[in-house]
Amino acid sequence: MACADLLNIEDDILQLEEAGVEYLHIDIMDGMFVPNFCLNIDLMKAIKKRNKIPMECHLMVNDPERYVERIAEAGAECMSIHYEATPHVQRTLSLIHQNGMKAGVALNPSTPISVLDYLLDDLDVVTLMMINPGFAGQKLIPAMLKKLKDTRSFLDKNGKQNMDIIVDGNVSIENIPKMVDAGATVLVGGTSSIFRKGIPIADSVKLVRTLY
Repeated sequence: MACADLLNIEDDILQLEEAGVEYLHIDIMDGMFVPNFCLNIDLMKAIKKRNKIPMECHLMVNDPERYVERIAEAGAECMSIHYEATPHVQRTLSLIHQNGMKAGVALNPSTPISVLDYLLDDLDVVTLMMINPGFAGQKLIPAMLKKLKDTRSFLDKNGKQNMDIIVDGNVSIENIPKMVDAGATVLVGGTSSIFRKGIPIADSVKLVRTLY
């Protein structure tokens, strides 16, 4: 939703709903963990009142445990935190579950997948950043396709064959087939796929569905 037309966000949401998208991906940034600000909890509440699409909230903030209860109250079904953003990852994942949401961990490009080793029992989903987080419009870091493939293998070998892998960053028409082939199961569509200038959202969603 960070790539939607914020002046006409209700219309964009209606188009997404009519196109049958499975999740609304809500990016929240604090200007500290990443050098940008993006969306907020009040906007989440407003979005929840207007539509029935489940919300997956991706926090790019320091000490995300501070916001778990408020994110739950805003109506998110899933909340993902960055491994790098708190020293208390497992505790925060448990808190997310206690508040009735699915729990996810997001990994920056340089963070090794080995950090997931002792968190698997607390995870419902893994988010892999295919770019350095903070800004839309960046190019895919090529090494992330290998990381994606390695993550799928790691999860499968550890009995998590059904765990979703979300890919976030330059999920473009060109890159989607490569990402799906490497193991991605959830695609975060932005300016290079769903919100392309001059192209109806419904048409973009239909095209994306042909790529996996």
